[in-house]
Amino acid sequence: MVARQDLRTPAVYVLQTLAVAACYYAGGRLGLLYELRVDGSVVSPIWPPTGIAVASLLLLGPRVWPGIALGALLVIAHLTSLGPASLGLLFANTAAPLCAYWLLRRAGFRTDLGRLRDCLTLVFLGGFAAMLVSSTIAAGLLVVSGDLPAGSFWSVWLPWWVGDAMGVLLITPALLVLPRVRSPAHWSRWKEAVGLAVVAGVVVPFATQSTGSLLFSVYPLLIWAALRFELPGSILCALFASALATAAATERAGPFAHVSDMQIMVNLHAFNAAAALTALLLSAVITEQHNTRRSVELACQELVEVLEHLTAGEPAPHGRPQREEGPGAR
Repeated sequence: MVARQDLRTPAVYVLQTLAVAACYYAGGRLGLLYELRVDGSVVSPIWPPTGIAVASLLLLGPRVWPGIALGALLVIAHLTSLGPASLGLLFANTAAPLCAYWLLRRAGFRTDLGRLRDCLTLVFLGGFAAMLVSSTIAAGLLVVSGDLPAGSFWSVWLPWWVGDAMGVLLITPALLVLPRVRSPAHWSRWKEAVGLAVVAGVVVPFATQSTGSLLFSVYPLLIWAALRFELPGSILCALFASALATAAATERAGPFAHVSDMQIMVNLHAFNAAAALTALLLSAVITEQHNTRRSVELACQELVEVLEHLTAGEPAPHGRPQREEGPGAR
């Protein structure tokens, strides 16, 4: 039995590592479908592999980092021929998620995202701070190798950093809450969920394809999803809206038509960041309020039970000792 368990553990580890590599590569191919060119370099406004990598480390532990490195190597090999600069990109794409994992663990991050501090930690440490590693190393390598003029460093560094950060802000929460998603218990919630999906399926494509500036019409949907379905509903709605907005930007359609490349990047990144922050922070506040209310209701219920037993002269529930009455009692 012990020997069989010893054999099973390495097999599980190998399967987990290969699964992470496959998901990373699939996320990379998906991210490359929607790309923008900045000074001759290809950048993705939302880079899903970073979100997949951070979620894998948080759920499976840092031991699966070889899967991240293998997936990053496959993506790099798909984009270009392997060379000395590829090793630097491989290191950057592996080190950034590991840095995010380390910062989040040091900050006491909880994967259930039930507290506002967890969402803030994910945004500022896991997204904005940790992804500085990958964007700085990658843009620096392009300058050193001569593929990018030194004067264009910041114009490539910024969209690279934002794309990696958006991957963490949009993909990581969705993967973290996915194992905890439960179907609504009441038919009324099912009807509301279907109604929200239908409205989002109509409003979001219209807002992202309309030539008018109608992207703001998506935010009431995010608020509705956060108030009624908390993080699972709001992050899926934000991810759907950001994906369609990114597709419109790469196709230069809707509100992104007839504008410069810089305006496309600024408008798209502003919309994606606002959608992700609205979904994360608002749902975290709602979840904290619901948890606080449930705790107060439970405490009140226990207090009522204790008072009922004391009034009836029965022992307090849960083995609570009662004070003895007698001549020597105080």
